[in-house]
Amino acid sequence: PPEASDSIAMNGHVPTLTRTTTPLGVVVLVDPYSTGCCVAQEILKRGYNILCLWTQGFSDEMKTHVPLSCQGVTKKYMVELSEKDTLDETAKAVSEAAAKSSLRVVACFAGGEAGVDLADALSEALSLRTNGTQIPNRRDKKLQQELIKAWGLRSVRQAGGTTLAADVEKFLRIESYPVVLKPVESAGSDGVKLCHNFNEAKEHFELLMNSQMVNGGDCPAVLCQEFLRGREYVVDHVSRDGVHKTVMVWVYDKRPANGSAFVYFGCVPVDPNSTEAKILIPYVRRVLDALGVKNGPSHGEVMMTAEGPCLVEMNCRAHGGDGNWRPLCRALTGGYSQVEATVDSFLDKKSFHALPDKPPSPFKASGQEVILVSFARGRVKATPGFDLIQQMESFVYMETAVKVGSMVDHTVDLFTGIGSVILEHHDKAVLEKDVAKIRSLEKENKLFVFEQETRLVKSLSKLMLDKMLFRDDQPMGTTLPTIPTKKQHRRIKSDRTDVIF
Repeated sequence: PPEASDSIAMNGHVPTLTRTTTPLGVVVLVDPYSTGCCVAQEILKRGYNILCLWTQGFSDEMKTHVPLSCQGVTKKYMVELSEKDTLDETAKAVSEAAAKSSLRVVACFAGGEAGVDLADALSEALSLRTNGTQIPNRRDKKLQQELIKAWGLRSVRQAGGTTLAADVEKFLRIESYPVVLKPVESAGSDGVKLCHNFNEAKEHFELLMNSQMVNGGDCPAVLCQEFLRGREYVVDHVSRDGVHKTVMVWVYDKRPANGSAFVYFGCVPVDPNSTEAKILIPYVRRVLDALGVKNGPSHGEVMMTAEGPCLVEMNCRAHGGDGNWRPLCRALTGGYSQVEATVDSFLDKKSFHALPDKPPSPFKASGQEVILVSFARGRVKATPGFDLIQQMESFVYMETAVKVGSMVDHTVDLFTGIGSVILEHHDKAVLEKDVAKIRSLEKENKLFVFEQETRLVKSLSKLMLDKMLFRDDQPMGTTLPTIPTKKQHRRIKSDRTDVIF
């Protein structure tokens, strides 16, 4: 594919400057939502057109998931297409759409988790830079563990499948509790639950197998895994032809809250020359090799256990969270983030190779992402806490869908989070003071003023219903002992997420 060559150096990075109004080619983005929209925005800046391709079954609601920082980007897509019944038909439709503009397709990759498999297959079919299909469905978290185990890397004990008795019951009977249950294909913390006994695990297994994923489509299978004890880290890479560049290392601030074991409170950058990073980075690069990831962005989640690093899951796409972390990364590195590096990996060889092997140490700034957590619920009448946050010394950016009139519920996973705040300051004491203030606002329920409500729905999330099933003929809050079947499901749309009753 053609690659831009007109570029200048900036803070150690080499961004492309486009000097022509003639599009350089067409980039196919498969399921571009959340951070995928940030990547789309960067591609457009480089002078390329975008063909947006939606996979079959992808949620209509998620198609509108566009970060505030990227509002209007979808109107600039050259065309939007939907996946056809066969790969050949899809490839033909994509090529014909590009030809209508007298352009050719120069790259194809995933803009979101659900698009990984199709992007791998389509890029291979179109003879573009690709991760290929030698490894079928590399999104499958069970398969990921099997592959890294074969490479001699630490992996989790696990069992997975579609039938409790045949596939996972033996594991659930002998494994020490608690255990983690989750869909084999998921995004964020969609459907993840820590189960403390066999009956709880059995219940959640059946719930998942009768539920729809947040990105759309039924849950294909359920994975049951040992509970890894330790701190969970994120290692973000961008690769080109098997060369892996570490663009950031993070440690999750995950805590129990609102009855859920895994609630995200934030993401803190980790110095790449720290002891833990020196262990994590080589491990994750070997994981990428084991999974056949040679090109594009990746988002690896790893638990640092007493025995060393162990993969939680590898997401073969960019770090999510609406790309809220992008301005922070640019400040930490002096000018680049995974978004720019992703575009470089596919469209600008020179700029990719100019990227450092890993971020600078020490960082060029101090900061972190604070994920806002709600300990209350109701309809929002005012947002005084947001005003206070934006007045903080270290405030950089806030992304939230909550506004006056929105319904806010208890935060139990990423999809019920109420926003993300990026803080950055040269004085670490100022940063810590502002983080503490935000946590105080959450705990004291001072982020919002709520309207007086007499009937509030407990809507944990589509896959975190936690045994709650309501019927129109029951008082609010009544807990029913049955697990819903597909026929019992009724979806209600809200401004936060789909709620299944």
